[in-house]
Amino acid sequence: MGEERAVLSAYAGPLAGNFALLVRGNHLLAGGTLAKRGTMVGMTVPEIEAGAVPDDVYLLDVREPDEWQAGHAPTAVHIPLGTLQQRVDEVPTGVPVYVVCRVGGRSANATAWLNHVGREAINVEGGMQSWAAAGRPMVAENGGQPFVA
Repeated sequence: MGEERAVLSAYAGPLAGNFALLVRGNHLLAGGTLAKRGTMVGMTVPEIEAGAVPDDVYLLDVREPDEWQAGHAPTAVHIPLGTLQQRVDEVPTGVPVYVVCRVGGRSANATAWLNHVGREAINVEGGMQSWAAAGRPMVAENGGQPFVA
């Protein structure tokens, strides 16, 4: 697969500063700010509260298929995190991409990687749990009552 390495990224905007991605080959392992010795000290990605996500945006749901089928935002696009690198060309450029998962961890990793490869990605803080708690609309693939799985 390749050797693990930290990749320094020079971001403008919300990610300005010392930000690095830990990658193995082309696979994202982690992202975070750098301490003085170059160690990762935590994930730093742009975030937005679920209730503040505009209605007419590109919303990318990176959860697994069973989670998606249980309940998702009506206009969301589903690309599971495990397939995102192979399907990145489906993610638009030149527009903000709002990324959501169940609680915000997987989407934070996806957001960091998408920003690394040139997209303008924003993590939905708290994921679909916060989305549902904010009373945002949801649908289920089976037509039943949607829920966050």
